[in-house]
Amino acid sequence: MTHPGAAATTALPTFGRGVTALRLLAAVLVCGAAVLLFAVHIRPFGYVPLVAGVALGLVVDRRLGRDLALIALGQAIISTISLAANLTNVGIARFTIVLTLAVLVPWALSRRVFGSDAIVFPVGTGRRWRPVQWIYLVFVVGVGYLILPFYFIGSGAYRNWPEITGANEITRLFFGVNAVGIWDELFFICVVFALLRQHFPTSIANLLQATVFVSFLWELGYREWGPLLTVPFALIQGWIFTWTKSLSYVIAVHLLFDAVVFAVLVHAHHPELFDVFVTVPAGATGK
Repeated sequence: MTHPGAAATTALPTFGRGVTALRLLAAVLVCGAAVLLFAVHIRPFGYVPLVAGVALGLVVDRRLGRDLALIALGQAIISTISLAANLTNVGIARFTIVLTLAVLVPWALSRRVFGSDAIVFPVGTGRRWRPVQWIYLVFVVGVGYLILPFYFIGSGAYRNWPEITGANEITRLFFGVNAVGIWDELFFICVVFALLRQHFPTSIANLLQATVFVSFLWELGYREWGPLLTVPFALIQGWIFTWTKSLSYVIAVHLLFDAVVFAVLVHAHHPELFDVFVTVPAGATGK
């Protein structure tokens, strides 16, 4: 005899690998909440889809709801602070504590409470980087060199970061940019993307993690037409991790890109420093 609910279940549209509309809707609500929490910055309303997505996930599939809850928890932890770049001692300490918790708490719950090994940090894979991987690292630097000065200085987006007045601020900016870059890959790739891949095809999981990634970067300072850069970057990082299965490689890509970001931000505030960029818009003084 056919179960009464079977017809209703099979009638739901699917999106590959048994992904039903309700399962996808649950994930979209959780990941889409990042747009409200970080990009649009509507709080506490932004928590409504976050909670609704987890609740729907638990109804549809308890394991899905559990993993969406871990992603939601990470976002909720991040949302307790402003993500505007802050180079003060208090700002750096706040970022360090909150962003660390956003990674460690979901990881600990997943591993220690739920007994899952979905969240891992594969630094030492035992595989040498292929020639194409080394070529891509050079490509990343070249693209950053050409595009980032035009973006940051031409759009004025560099003003979304604190003014850099001396060597102390330059040093703080260097460590801050690199630390956040490493954290990006730990959270968005190793936590969000990894958990989503347990339930969705890679392409869907990648689009969902990119939604959270780009929303975070928007509040951090990549505004104006920044998403034209951050959306492809987030998607490519997810694809590279899927291909290489190497956290160390995606971090290397990110840090090289961020090295150019750092140099451009310093140049924007002090045009005499790192005066090597050829795509700074004419007449832009950085002041």
